[in-house]
Amino acid sequence: MHSWVIEKLGEPKDALRLAELPEPAVKPGHVKIRVKAAALNFFDILQCQGSYQEKYPLPFTPGAEISGEVYEAGEGSRYQAGQKVMAVPKLPSGGLAEWVVVPDDLVFPISDKMTFAAATSLFTTYHTSYYALHYRANLKPGEVLLVHAGAGGVGSSAIQLGCAAGAKVIATAGGPEKVKICKELGADVVIDYHSEDFVDVVKRETDGRGADVIYDPVGGDVFDRSRKCIAFNGRILVIGFTSGRIADAPTNHILIKDYSVVGVHYGYFRRLYPEKTEKIQEQLIKLYEEKAIDPLIYKEFAFTEVPEALDLLAGRKTWGKVVVKI
Repeated sequence: MHSWVIEKLGEPKDALRLAELPEPAVKPGHVKIRVKAAALNFFDILQCQGSYQEKYPLPFTPGAEISGEVYEAGEGSRYQAGQKVMAVPKLPSGGLAEWVVVPDDLVFPISDKMTFAAATSLFTTYHTSYYALHYRANLKPGEVLLVHAGAGGVGSSAIQLGCAAGAKVIATAGGPEKVKICKELGADVVIDYHSEDFVDVVKRETDGRGADVIYDPVGGDVFDRSRKCIAFNGRILVIGFTSGRIADAPTNHILIKDYSVVGVHYGYFRRLYPEKTEKIQEQLIKLYEEKAIDPLIYKEFAFTEVPEALDLLAGRKTWGKVVVKI
């Protein structure tokens, strides 16, 4: 089978090679999936560079989100051949391959109404945002939610889930095209950070009170500025650090404004509480069928275009999710 492998560390175009590997055999309690689509993530780039927190011996196959059809179910599996599923393969045997074998607990059924592109775009972004907003921030109807990088993968999911939860959603984005995307996703107010100061706009929109919840996948200067527009008793969600700088959180400022800085490590939560992960999946499928959420997809790339797609993702030239057809 054809599979992308990271055979040396570097930028995606240098680190990745399209290889011919043996087709994996199904195991008890596992399913063999014919991969139809895979979603790319920023951490795929970090894995190529060797800077991701989890390290794997070279060479290995990346790809943490896939969708497809069950081709063969192993003994004791709860799935059957022909089912449409999404899955989060275990690295180092990731999903950027034609076939993948995944344990049952990392496989989820999908709605017949859902496309493979939408299904593969759902897991990391929407699960992360659902966990962040509902489990970590306890977002309530009527609260003000500020979403940074609203046109990105996790940002776009946070806008839709915030709207579905009844929050007033303010989003930031860079440039008119991404501002338009955030408005189409349902954001009540969108701030172009190239021309506007989001701190001033948030204070104006909230009569000086600030945002109750701030969803920050950027870090760095964005986190520093967010502390200036967080409401009393607010919650800043630390999703990631795409800016490249990990900001400090001065504890005296946290005390004075009585807000919380809340870490969001969904992958760890998922490993500890798989039954809660299934409940989140059920809620997301329900929201999808109700048309309350719909993954934002930048483009569907050919399987041979994975390095080029990752380069675009690294250069902040995409929005929503980047999907590969397999």
